[in-house]
Amino acid sequence: MTAPRGQARIDHAVTSGTFSLDGQTFPVDNNIWVVGDDAECVVIDAPHSVTDILAVVGGRTVKAILCTHAHDDHVRVAPELRDRTGAPILLHPDDKPLWQLTHSAHTWDRNVYDGYEITVAGTALRALHTPGHAPGAVCYFAPELGCVFTGDTLFQGGPGATGRSYSDEDLIKQSIRARLFALPEDTVVHTGHGADTTIGTERKLLGFGA
Repeated sequence: MTAPRGQARIDHAVTSGTFSLDGQTFPVDNNIWVVGDDAECVVIDAPHSVTDILAVVGGRTVKAILCTHAHDDHVRVAPELRDRTGAPILLHPDDKPLWQLTHSAHTWDRNVYDGYEITVAGTALRALHTPGHAPGAVCYFAPELGCVFTGDTLFQGGPGATGRSYSDEDLIKQSIRARLFALPEDTVVHTGHGADTTIGTERKLLGFGA
């Protein structure tokens, strides 16, 4: 699918690798999300393989690498992707401890806070700080596209995992209820792993959504 300059689209692929934390490693498939037109784009998260990500990007200019959080399966190849594209890495600073578990010799380029906006192909993506899965977790809401990119904060069928270091079950529920369930019901949820869902569907399914 193509979109002329100034008409944003969403491109998607899946890449495979591992997730490691607290001394354990698991195989995992991650979604690759790229938002833009035929000339420019942003990449949401940088999991596993720069080759896989660049296959989605094509020959476009990458304006930014937007990290939803700093677990290694979302930022592992971010510095390499920056080297290949020249794009800055954006991350909420509360995720510094997690980032440093993977990238002690590198840092990100720009801090993201709640309400931060970046525009690509004439379309704005707004950061919503949604701590819980990770302290600096953010979701990117694109109202013109009718969607939100939730990383590991909200999946089809429930919230992201909170059983590991730097996570908080009560906090992720608060974040979902206050920030994500405030979005329009028909907002499509593009997740970090697995299938899409909608805000309305998850609000009905989750007991803490009332």
